[in-house]
Amino acid sequence: MRSLRSATTRSTLALLAAIPLVALAACSSSSSTSAAPAGDSTASATTAPPATPATEAPTTAAPTTAAPPTTAAATTTTAPPAPTSPARTVKDLLALGRPIILAHAGGEDTAPHSTPYAFGEAVKAGVDVLDFDLQLSKDGVLVVQHDDHTGRTTQQDLVVADSTFEQLHALDDAYWFTATCTCTDQPDSAYVLRGIRTGSVPPPAGYTPEDFAIPSFETYVRKYPDYVLNIEIKGTAPAAFATADALAALLRSTGALDRAVVTSFDDQVVDYFHSIAPEVVMTPGLQMSTDFVLGGTTPPPWAPIMQVPPEYQGLKVFTADYVAKAHAAGLVTWVWPNGVGEDVAGYRALLDLGAEGVNASDPAAGVAARDAFVAGR
Repeated sequence: MRSLRSATTRSTLALLAAIPLVALAACSSSSSTSAAPAGDSTASATTAPPATPATEAPTTAAPTTAAPPTTAAATTTTAPPAPTSPARTVKDLLALGRPIILAHAGGEDTAPHSTPYAFGEAVKAGVDVLDFDLQLSKDGVLVVQHDDHTGRTTQQDLVVADSTFEQLHALDDAYWFTATCTCTDQPDSAYVLRGIRTGSVPPPAGYTPEDFAIPSFETYVRKYPDYVLNIEIKGTAPAAFATADALAALLRSTGALDRAVVTSFDDQVVDYFHSIAPEVVMTPGLQMSTDFVLGGTTPPPWAPIMQVPPEYQGLKVFTADYVAKAHAAGLVTWVWPNGVGEDVAGYRALLDLGAEGVNASDPAAGVAARDAFVAGR
């Protein structure tokens, strides 16, 4: 499939037009896939000493970016202005008439998972959408974190729900990142970004130690006011309802309801979030997605964006037959490659088959595939 189907775009926009939009607040200019679980494995953490405590105090509301630690290593040059997404709202995004590229966790293959540094690099690469996994800290802060503990990416293995934001934010979220994997079995020299968070290593030009921490989600909402945000609420009902409440409140208070796509693996969480924030465009949960893929049951109009992997548990999901069925139902599909074919050729193949979006772990490769696809139409 070499081009987007205009009928699909029109149908989806019609669905969105039926979703009531709230007026943006004055400050409005200030995951993730439902159809497959993340393929990350949990690695054992070391028992290294805690990182230098953050200067930001814990709070019951998601804080803005804290000031970087005052160290000689934190001195950086001023970053150039970040590129701006061509579509600020979900409605505008779906009206672009071309495929879009999402930065999966900021681009986990090329930068530390879910860090401000990763998202900064993805924005510079030219992605259309930023992709987040959200959890709630012990003191009620929405944090951008995939696993329910921190051992896979940081020097301490803390349980997110049992830790304050200050404790989480102080960690080095690039501790186990290498040029080829996020893993614990490499020589120390392989961990190319380790120590920037704690001030023992100077950051790359344009960045600070804060950019290698576990951040609050509000940091991103305010830092990137012109980007659509693809958001997965981690966890299951009823515990994840608190995360849903916090997310709905934050999106409403920042005027970001119209630029969010929200999902969860748990359909109860998806339904709950829709009940408290009906203005927000949703992606179906796992069961609802499965019902469509296997049985053809179309999701409700408020969940018009499918997010699927090419294959799930041995079943080929994203096929020509699936594309035809999704287009006939007026659905848009964003494909998460799930670690397979994460390069220009792999992403281009998904676009050629009919994906309206690719959630890329290598954002620059995704953008290159998108641009080549558009040029070749």
